[in-house]
Amino acid sequence: MERSIETKCLHLEETEGYTVNYGAISYPIYQTATYAHEGVGKSTGYDYSRLQNPTREHLEKVVASLENGTDAFAFTSGMAAISLLMELFKPGDHIIVDSDLYGGCIRLFRNVSEKNGIKFSNIDCCRENIENFITPETKAVYIEMPTNTMMNVTDIAAVSEIAKKHGLLLIVDNTFMSPYFQNPLDLGADIVVHSGTKYLGGHNDTLAGFLVTNKPDIGEKFAFLIKTTGAGLSPFDSFLILRGIKTLAVRMEKAQENALKIAEWLKLQKSVTRVIYPGLPEHQGYEIMKKQARGFGAMLTFQVESKKFALSILEKVRMIKFAESLGGVETLITYPTTQTHSDVPQEIREKNGITESTLRLSVGIENAEDLIYELEKVFQETERELNV
Repeated sequence: MERSIETKCLHLEETEGYTVNYGAISYPIYQTATYAHEGVGKSTGYDYSRLQNPTREHLEKVVASLENGTDAFAFTSGMAAISLLMELFKPGDHIIVDSDLYGGCIRLFRNVSEKNGIKFSNIDCCRENIENFITPETKAVYIEMPTNTMMNVTDIAAVSEIAKKHGLLLIVDNTFMSPYFQNPLDLGADIVVHSGTKYLGGHNDTLAGFLVTNKPDIGEKFAFLIKTTGAGLSPFDSFLILRGIKTLAVRMEKAQENALKIAEWLKLQKSVTRVIYPGLPEHQGYEIMKKQARGFGAMLTFQVESKKFALSILEKVRMIKFAESLGGVETLITYPTTQTHSDVPQEIREKNGITESTLRLSVGIENAEDLIYELEKVFQETERELNV
């Protein structure tokens, strides 16, 4: 019987049935840079921690299991993972990317990858016909599902059919959903990207990134690149992500429950002009999400009636923290204009729908009524001050 995702978060099946590491329940931190050998050609299986480390290797096996992949690779951050991913391509190659991406990806592609000769077409992958942008030089399609910040939903299986028809790689950033709610490889993706800093770690206390694949040839390339570039995750950070994954299931369920309650509350507020959450039936991708995922996640975006109103919210929240990042147990509110998308030109932000009145909420696992109570106070105070 195939094990459930909840059980996979806690148990790596291949390690069961025998005692290792003195019976330790938590996988040990092998905090070492190098390894002794008994003689020439007599390796312990590990030579140098830039190449591999037992703690990182165990984490990679766990993440591969969660994503139903054959190989996973752990990096020092999500952007480190994506930077290495770009090494699959050469000057002259063309990649189709979703126009609404995390600002750090846009910065990387525009300022580093393009400098290295890679070409990009930025399109609305959930609404435009991807085939219209394929050229003889096209090598891949890169999407986030859903997108950061505007929560656009793309049909992964449909894009996979197009990619396979034209011999392209399909790369899906699954950070917002986590493997608990969605498995892009099962839907036809070739590579899955994660910022492990977010839901996999879940506690806002470490940085990590992952690439996962079910293609042996791609796995071999990643293995060569990670040992060559030295971007592998440290043993201690690997341990922290392993610890976080153990509670992934319960965290995702609680955060999603809270997100839906807050989305419904926001819809009732006179100063809110738009609420974007895939779990609302009116969302563009609601039916697609029901088909390709096991949930809707805990990220939502909303827009208020003015920039002044948005800034006031950010100044007045207390329990909810005005901070970068997402996916932790604490609820965070972010201002994309000056944070996640600050390096993105204004015309691109506005084309994607990100305005100065746009706010992004990463809903945590607090009591939903406490979160709504704080938002009620903040909204009431702001409405009085601005005479809204």
